[in-house]
Amino acid sequence: MAAFDYLLAVAMLTTGADKPASDKPIDLPGAVRQAIQTIAVDWEIMDAREAQYMLIRPEEFSADMAELRHRFDDLFDAPPLSDNYRFPDKEQINAQLDFNRAYWKNMDNRRSLDFARADELRVILDETERLHQVWDTVKDARCDCYYVPFRRRALKKLRDLIGPDAYYSGALPPPAPVWRFQRIE
Repeated sequence: MAAFDYLLAVAMLTTGADKPASDKPIDLPGAVRQAIQTIAVDWEIMDAREAQYMLIRPEEFSADMAELRHRFDDLFDAPPLSDNYRFPDKEQINAQLDFNRAYWKNMDNRRSLDFARADELRVILDETERLHQVWDTVKDARCDCYYVPFRRRALKKLRDLIGPDAYYSGALPPPAPVWRFQRIE
């Protein structure tokens, strides 16, 4: 492909997401379409699996470009997909989520029996739910079945949930509020 095709592709992808989509079919040369797809995949705003249907049909080209421009804007500050490897694998994540749900269920059962501590138990349930959200977001980021843009959004959300320091050091919180556990001697 010619350098011009890549320059045109970059210009088309970085044009503002607020640009309205055209109703007219747009049939670009195959080299330009392929350049747009290649750059979009390299920039992780398009999953390689989407190349079989995205930017293919002239009548959908404008809407597909609008979607890619929106993703470019949305994911501009999102971490790269390779960041997901700093976090646990699927089996470990599922084990943490299972523990979280079991703990939540136990606390919910206690709340229905212990009226004197109902407010405290509600706080514990809320903490457990927030921790579930973190681990569920890690699961989304690590799941290969999701497209790359979705997984990068999950990484961005995770960074916002746990903070940049914890995110970049790969320090996830526990799956349940262990600070609430009592030591038995």
